[in-house]
Amino acid sequence: MGKEVEMRDAEAPGKDKEGKGQEGGAGKKGEEPAAPPPPPKPLAVLRANAALIEKAVAQKETRTLFGRVLRHTAAVRRRLTAADLVAFLEGALPAGSPALQQLVPAVKQAGESAMEDGDAANGSAAEEAPSQPPPLPSSLPEVEIYAYLLALMFLIDRKQYEQAQAVAGSAVERLSGLNRRTLDVLGARIYSYLSLAHERLGSLASIRSSLLGLHRTAVLRHDELGAETLLNLLLRSYLAENLYDQAERLRAKAQRPEASRSMQQQCRYLYYLGRIRAVQLEYSEAKDCLQQAARKAPTSAVGFRVAVQKWLVLVRLLLGEVPDRTEFTAPDWAQQLAPYFDVTQAVRSGDLSSFARVAAEHDAQFRADRTHNLIVRLRHSVIRAGLRRISLAYSRISLADVAAKLGLPSVRDTESIVAKAIRDGGIEGVLDHEAGVLQAARPADIYATDEPQAAFHARIAFCMDVHNEAVKAMRYGEGGGAVQEFEDATALREKQEQELAAALEEDDDF
Repeated sequence: MGKEVEMRDAEAPGKDKEGKGQEGGAGKKGEEPAAPPPPPKPLAVLRANAALIEKAVAQKETRTLFGRVLRHTAAVRRRLTAADLVAFLEGALPAGSPALQQLVPAVKQAGESAMEDGDAANGSAAEEAPSQPPPLPSSLPEVEIYAYLLALMFLIDRKQYEQAQAVAGSAVERLSGLNRRTLDVLGARIYSYLSLAHERLGSLASIRSSLLGLHRTAVLRHDELGAETLLNLLLRSYLAENLYDQAERLRAKAQRPEASRSMQQQCRYLYYLGRIRAVQLEYSEAKDCLQQAARKAPTSAVGFRVAVQKWLVLVRLLLGEVPDRTEFTAPDWAQQLAPYFDVTQAVRSGDLSSFARVAAEHDAQFRADRTHNLIVRLRHSVIRAGLRRISLAYSRISLADVAAKLGLPSVRDTESIVAKAIRDGGIEGVLDHEAGVLQAARPADIYATDEPQAAFHARIAFCMDVHNEAVKAMRYGEGGGAVQEFEDATALREKQEQELAAALEEDDDF
């Protein structure tokens, strides 16, 4: 009975939907799936975003609505055409405004250079006009800055970096005259694209003073998101030219909010701080910062996670740790981390010649990733690992053989390296200078020492403590109930004795 009811429930939607049971069943068996709804047109999305911006400004709720605006913009960014963007600009900005006069020619020129199909795009915009009439132009500065942001995205996607520089400069100049918290989110994006356009043209250092002034202004205006974004852009500018000391001085003196306004900016800050700490030989703190950046980074930011993983692998190797093979086999970054996997294999084997070969083979990649200085430092880790393997394999070996196995140039340098390794505790052994040999320390018989006795004593003491605690818990409850009962019984007995003594005294009186 139960099965028949279930079958009827499964067939009912098909009958209701198609009107005929057999046709509904045939539709289910067919291979043609239901057509997904068409995606919204870019022009309609942009106009809806402008309406959302006006609503956010009116309600003074910027974080949620502006986040929605940016997400909707990112969804149609790849499908945005010059005709759609021009139609939005002409409908959103007042006629004759400086922003409209600058943005429309720049977008049209970028669209022509990208060889877009202008006729088809114009046709799509014309088809959309009857169904949704264009809104009235807005005088809000938020809509104007949003128009600048759209133009910047369009120009950078078309690799028109010179025009993007000019548009970003005008947008920053417009932002400098406005002190509105509703512009913080859009302003932070404008600053990022300004830095990106100059970085792609190799002129990032030319705007460093401007970024410093903008950061100071953002701090004075309590623009936390803008200040955080500009600080990361400045750190990136310094690290691009290996100015780690200047970056550390700026980071130490800059004011940062207690709680980050953006998870993306916090990840970037941790990544830059980890790089600074790694160059300053503070590997433990660098490892912590890089691990936090890798954990907090979104899964879609594959490029950022790969960059963090490269530095994290080298920092762990410098700390004496060897990453697992599984950390290099993720499908997203297996190919990009292949040089660092070869370095890890060379460090693990302790073969200096293999390490030198890998470093020379991937030298261009390491310099492009700006990790060449850490690769040079790894040479000492390779020598230390090789000495550890030799000390475990040989009870007595000459320094000449050690130099040959490690690929060191001279016996004298080998003696100095071995002596330093013994002093630092990397290996256990005795260095005979006159004979020129390394005599590894024999493993001591641990049962001939007092260490087993101390271990058994610690275990016995732990068991006795557990036993005593258990006995106390059974004897006295958590609330001290047994003790309270004992005190109550004692008081009752004393009271009864006092009453009995009083009664005896009364009998004596009679």
